[in-house]
Amino acid sequence: MGGRLEPLSRRPFGRLLGSYTINELGDSVGVIALALLVYEETGKALATGALFIAAKFIPAFLAPGLTARLDQLDFRRTLGALYFAEAVVFGLLAFIADGRYVLVVVLVLALVDGTLAVTARALTRGAVGTLLQPIGLLKEANGLLNVGFASASVGGAALAGLLISQWSVSLALAGDAVSFLVVALVLARTRGLPPTQVEPQRWRERFQGGLAFARSDPVVRMLLVGEGLALIFFTLVIPIEVIYARDSLDSTSAGFGLLVAAWGAGIVLGSLLYLGVKRRSAATLIIGSTAAIGVAYCGMSVATTLTAACLLAVLGGTGNGIQWIAVVTGLQEATPVDLQARVVGLLESLNAAIPGVGFLIGAAIATLASPRTAYAVAGIGVLVLVLLALIFRRFVPDGSPPSIEQTGLLAPEPTRRAPEPVAPVDASPRP
Repeated sequence: MGGRLEPLSRRPFGRLLGSYTINELGDSVGVIALALLVYEETGKALATGALFIAAKFIPAFLAPGLTARLDQLDFRRTLGALYFAEAVVFGLLAFIADGRYVLVVVLVLALVDGTLAVTARALTRGAVGTLLQPIGLLKEANGLLNVGFASASVGGAALAGLLISQWSVSLALAGDAVSFLVVALVLARTRGLPPTQVEPQRWRERFQGGLAFARSDPVVRMLLVGEGLALIFFTLVIPIEVIYARDSLDSTSAGFGLLVAAWGAGIVLGSLLYLGVKRRSAATLIIGSTAAIGVAYCGMSVATTLTAACLLAVLGGTGNGIQWIAVVTGLQEATPVDLQARVVGLLESLNAAIPGVGFLIGAAIATLASPRTAYAVAGIGVLVLVLLALIFRRFVPDGSPPSIEQTGLLAPEPTRRAPEPVAPVDASPRP
């Protein structure tokens, strides 16, 4: 594992990894806490739906523009400011949750935080690509980021439940505020992050340049479109999982929890497996892991016992843990350094917006037919996408990613130079 942990010896990757993990952990805790707050105060599913639209869907359209504006500035100040702003937002939410609830204010603050969170993830990915792609450690760095993301995503729900059950929603939100404040202070003192560009451009020009590159490059275009379609099928079953566990499998609420935990365990396992894989291309990993998710969904559509469904959920979760990070890595490998944050930001926005489409389709299928039918549709849809990927893969040209100047999409921009690799202070073997 020594080579897999090599990025940790390259400053400031460790701090970027920590901030990225805490961002996802805070996002998971915050969404659950706010969902409970809104539902308890209103008792209406419509209000909870409005929260998810404000926190997830609308930010998907706002974050790319903000990313294009900020990724040309000093990353240390920019990331520090983003996390400080998130700390302020969660502090206000904690204050409101303590007996001062106003739905409109909660929705506005959730929208602001959602936009900041997506932007921070995109900028972090961009900084990692800028620093580590030139020295051949991008795949290893993404593997570590994925382990942190998966662990935070799975653990965030459990942490939210613990904090809320033992104390209150307000305390859970206040804890988020403190964690983001600590990250902001740490990043503000971090050296070695990409500096400000010499001649900053208008955000609109930068956004259009990133979008134009994504449209023109066949690899990037295929990854973005393919992942957007895949996300519809991946998320199609999420709103009906509880119905599937209770009715289709004739299980209990505890069984539903076990099913969700099995998928989460698979995500962590897949993240660790990706970290250990060295000699597989991003395309091979994407196709194989996507197929695993499709097979799992198809199997769950006909599973008759909770045990069988949980085993299939582990398989699907493992594919899930590999698939996302393989797509991110493939996208970054095909993108020039100066466009990293903007192009990855488009992917992060798809990941925030598309699930809403999947939720609606899944709920409609389960209502008109059954939860098993929804799983079957999801599984077959995923496998069809895998078949299409195998067909069209041979039409994608190989070669190194073009520079911005070669694409002709923008006037030449000053290129950030990655800092020279910093040798580890301690020469003893790393764990």
